[in-house]
Amino acid sequence: MRSRIAAAIVGAGLLAACGGQSGTPGTTSAPASAAKPAANAGQPLATVGDRTITQGDVETHVAARLIELDNERYEAMRQGLDELVAEELFAQEAKARGVTPEVLEEQEIVAKIPEPNDADVQKVYDENKDRLQGQTLDQIKPRIVAYLKQQSEAQRRDAYITELRGKHKTTISLRPPVVEVATAGRPEKGGKNASVTIVEFSDYECPFCKRAESVVDQVMSAYGDKIKVVFRDFPLPFHANARPAAEAANCAAAQGKFWEYHAKLFANQAALTPDKLNAYAGEIGLDGAKFSECLAQKPHAAAIDKDIEDGQKVGVSGTPAFFINGRMLSGAQPFEKFKELIDEELAAAGKS
Repeated sequence: MRSRIAAAIVGAGLLAACGGQSGTPGTTSAPASAAKPAANAGQPLATVGDRTITQGDVETHVAARLIELDNERYEAMRQGLDELVAEELFAQEAKARGVTPEVLEEQEIVAKIPEPNDADVQKVYDENKDRLQGQTLDQIKPRIVAYLKQQSEAQRRDAYITELRGKHKTTISLRPPVVEVATAGRPEKGGKNASVTIVEFSDYECPFCKRAESVVDQVMSAYGDKIKVVFRDFPLPFHANARPAAEAANCAAAQGKFWEYHAKLFANQAALTPDKLNAYAGEIGLDGAKFSECLAQKPHAAAIDKDIEDGQKVGVSGTPAFFINGRMLSGAQPFEKFKELIDEELAAAGKS
């Protein structure tokens, strides 16, 4: 949260994921076409000698880019729809009150935005001082005030639009595209019959994956058995210790202690050498001999490879990447982003 505030104040971008994802975190959604071959997948698009390249071949090759484009289209559609819905809500409410939409906005939005006080400004400055590039409070105060006012206005506007949606019956039919992501029998926690399944692709050496762990814990605490989290490995090739750590976690899973070992790995992310991997096994009470043999034999290599392959098929290019009932959420996202998607999925399932 503090990093996002600092970035908003100073106008800096944030890296949110290891690998191919960058920029300020945002919600994205993957298309069904990424998992289901199109009806015309066999249509030939080119021939090279005796080799025919089909539409399906191309779609598989550029799956990540197609997903990105589909995400952008959905986000543009959703933003446009939200704007039109808000405009219509304001128009109908203004007509009912006998005022203009501009007057209504002044009365219900602008007039109800509190002016940030010195304590509010000081608090933001103190919490983000180390990220504000050495600027003094006097130098940065106008930006902090503007930031706080923008936040207050956005919160008030959202709250008022929610009020208006209740008053003027509003339904949204636009649904995000989704992709089918198999759980593949991988480690899971949460409700067996949960309405929402979160499939996570992660890398034990990725600092953003470690950051995301606390948010996943927060999500689990908030939703309990309403959700289920499934962990799938996606060790990135430039993280030398990520693959051995994934192998070790799978060996721990074979002894029934995946989540305990999983937590150890993220808690000790800077120390994932082979000797440490064995030491962590002892710390959580695993059979040391069986664990060492498992690490040497690598019986779970194919499962990890399958995780990587399945992730690539649905557009994973960086970690962490989450699929919430098939809706993709990339990078180390804040709790609010998870909440937004989970609440929508629970509402769609009639479980909100």
